[in-house]
Amino acid sequence: MPDTEHTRHLLRHWREAVPQDRLAHLIRDVSRAQMRALQLRLATHGVSFGHWTFLRILWIQDGLTQRELSDLAGVMEPTTFSAVKAMESMGLIERRQLAGNRKNMHVFLLPAGRSLEKALVPLAEEVNGVSVQGLSDRSLAIVRKCLLSMIENLAADEAASSDPQVPNVK
Repeated sequence: MPDTEHTRHLLRHWREAVPQDRLAHLIRDVSRAQMRALQLRLATHGVSFGHWTFLRILWIQDGLTQRELSDLAGVMEPTTFSAVKAMESMGLIERRQLAGNRKNMHVFLLPAGRSLEKALVPLAEEVNGVSVQGLSDRSLAIVRKCLLSMIENLAADEAASSDPQVPNVK
């Protein structure tokens, strides 16, 4: 199915086929649709969505180790290694060891990677704007509050699952 039809297909799926399907599926599909919309915009700048993820992190905190970058991006280290190698060959970042620490490789933005922030962040803001078009400020505040509550609930469940002293709440 062509990318341009994929999101319309999702909409039909949710409105007609399974309007009461699990909330987790709906959240996943919204996220995928937002990622696709951003990916289309990033491609005009020669940046993949995967590279976007790492650039966003480095714009906030430059000089991280590859392991720290993996952890913050929520991906496995081999994925980070491949992305870092590709971004390095594109001239966006450089890897280097810091004096006194021969063990860890740190990732630093080069001027080309830093300058992309001004071009790419507005694209993400545009996608966010498109995705909430027609929703009132009150509705957005409710959605945000609900999603944050869901994250808190899942974090508490995760903590309870990893601590044998805490009974699991169902």
